[in-house]
Parts: sequence; structure tokens; C-alpha cells
Amino acid sequence: MVLVGKYYVIFGNYYRGNMSRIGKKNITIPKEVEVTINSQEIIVKGPKGTLTKNIDQTIALDYYNNSIYVSKKIETKKSNQLYGLTRTIVSNMIDGVSKGFEKSLEIQGVGYRSQIDGKNLLLSLGYSHVVKIEPPEGISISVENNTNINIKGIDKEIVGQIAAKIRSIRSPEPYKGKGVRYKGEYVQRKVGKAGKGK
Repeated sequence: MVLVGKYYVIFGNYYRGNMSRIGKKNITIPKEVEVTINSQEIIVKGPKGTLTKNIDQTIALDYYNNSIYVSKKIETKKSNQLYGLTRTIVSNMIDGVSKGFEKSLEIQGVGYRSQIDGKNLLLSLGYSHVVKIEPPEGISISVENNTNINIKGIDKEIVGQIAAKIRSIRSPEPYKGKGVRYKGEYVQRKVGKAGKGK
């Protein structure tokens, strides 16, 4: 664990009272991860890659005992809303560069399929054309058996956004369940008109 630059900013009497406002849940830094905190910017480097985020001015990050602590510089509605969210974001950054994130999708429906062309995902989902998904930098997409799609990356938010985008192209319809769904997702079925008359 290497910490570079400033890891706290003094605003008047902020630092003296800061320790009493630090959250109880610290974020432990793995040995293979390097963290740089400079004012409101945090850079996290690990075996999987590098992530950079800017933290809101109402929130502070402190490092000691090989851990990062998130605290509020001032007590406001905004800082209260961002307090827990910031801790989650930083924790996800560390998990992302050390272990990575993955989201899986399943395709159901006769004739529905997917394949990889270079780095791009090609989807045949009943439309008159093939839909192409170009993953952003840091995101990789793979396909198994033409119906199982795996999205991997170090940024949890982007992995989730790409998965949601793919699902939205042909979300599961409620009668036969055809479409793209998250792995393990339950789709509530509706009874068709023919079934209602029986």
C-alpha cells in the first residue's frame, strides 16, 4: 500500500474534530493495491487496472493503519447523502482494480443468438438487423454457446450500465419469457388470451 500526496485537507478547525466524525466501517487496502489521494481526487491502481474519481468537497478521505476512512467535513443534507455513497464508491474501486467485476446475461428465444466479432458483441434478437455493441475501454465481453453473455471490467458502474443496455435491446417479454435477462433473473409470466379462455 502506497499513499501519495495529501490525504486530508484542513478547513479551519476541521481536522481537530474530524476523527469524531469518521465512519465506523473502514476500507482495508490489499497489499497489491496502490492508492493516491490528492485533495478531492483518488486514484486506485491494482493488477486489473487503474481508476480515478473526484470526491465531493463535503467529504474527506483519511488514511491510517493501512485503511481508508470516509468522513464528513461538515454536517449538511448533502454530506449526509454522499457519506455512505462515497464509501461504497471507494470500496468498489479497490475491489475493481484488485478482483474486477462481472455481470452475466442469458438469451432465451428460438433464433435469438449472440456472437463476438473482434471486441464487439453482435446480437440477433428478432429484428431485421443485427445489433452491434462496442464495449468502452476497460470492458470486455465474451459469449458462451451463443446464448450466455459475460461482461467484465474494473468499474462496477460501467459493467452494470453495459449489461443494462444489452438487456434493454430485447428485454424479456412476459408471455413466453423470450429476450435477454440477467443470469438468475426471475421473469413474472402473464397468461395469454388463449390461456385465459381455457
